[in-house]
Amino acid sequence: MITCYLEYVIDPNKMSEFETYAKLWIPLVDRFGGKHHGYFLPYEGANNIAYALFSFPSLASYEQYRLESSQDQACMEAYEYAQRTNCIISYKRSFMRPVLS
Repeated sequence: MITCYLEYVIDPNKMSEFETYAKLWIPLVDRFGGKHHGYFLPYEGANNIAYALFSFPSLASYEQYRLESSQDQACMEAYEYAQRTNCIISYKRSFMRPVLS
């Protein structure tokens, strides 16, 4: 299993737009075979950093998700929403493997 860790720099004046974007993606990742662990929005501390975590059984299944989602209408609409609202300034993507009992 691999977990994708996304760190977003967001526009703090567009928090509600980013939250809408987040709610669009959660079921999409799940529909493509991943397990979304949620988005985490600023509460205390920096007001412009948000996170997302989701897992796939393997890096190969994640790559398949990336390929298929790039052709999916709902995924393209979610991406276009973020572009249109400019709620995301930048992001970093990393992959981790969980240690489970």
